[in-house]
Amino acid sequence: MSTITLITGASRGLGRNTAVHVARQGGDVLLTYRSNADEAQAVVAEIAALGRKAVALQLDTGEVSAFPDFVERVRAALRETWQCDRFDHLVNNAGHGDVAPIAETTEAQFDRLVNVHFKGVFFLTQALLPLLADGGRIVNLSTGLTRFAYPGYAAYAAAKAAVETLTLYMAREFGARGIAVNTVAPGAIETDFGGGVVRDNPEINRHLASITALGRVGVADDIGPMIAGLLGEANRWVNAQRIEVSGGQAI
Repeated sequence: MSTITLITGASRGLGRNTAVHVARQGGDVLLTYRSNADEAQAVVAEIAALGRKAVALQLDTGEVSAFPDFVERVRAALRETWQCDRFDHLVNNAGHGDVAPIAETTEAQFDRLVNVHFKGVFFLTQALLPLLADGGRIVNLSTGLTRFAYPGYAAYAAAKAAVETLTLYMAREFGARGIAVNTVAPGAIETDFGGGVVRDNPEINRHLASITALGRVGVADDIGPMIAGLLGEANRWVNAQRIEVSGGQAI
């Protein structure tokens, strides 16, 4: 029987890559997008071309007040597309980068980062728990920046560090239902994250490659398959772990 994976922020970048690799492994996908419906529908079409089902739903993960309505839309999608009332996996991927030194970070920047990367993860997971199947999986996205530090990422990395701790508590509290919870922490990746800073700035790209053991920065295809594999039955005993996927950056 096919699995259903809900992936937030899957219209682009790592979320999109994860969704496609879940489909390649035989799974169906519920994906969210914040503003670009056309990109989201392109992912749905790509998954359909692989012979799997996908539904895209709009969601701003930084707006907790929108979560009750979102849960009802998930219920409706499960009934209409899959004729069921549960999904199997939750990947809390949605996020954004906002770079500023501590001395220049505004309260609005800080609040948005925390709302999306920590508060949203906490309360969206809480809201979706009744729809998550027993024996399911949760993957929370973090960052290598919780282990090594680059100026300008303090608020972002602190929010992700909170998610790493939250992962431990989720694993502990949800274990009675057989739900495994892990964190995946990518290193520097060539995507449009942070305005494409790693992808589009050759000097930064070369520097990050030079301090990575495997000699290059990552690409989305280094991350999506790993997350999809972590959701699979072969990794059912992996729980409460922070798994860095960085090619050996800054070691």
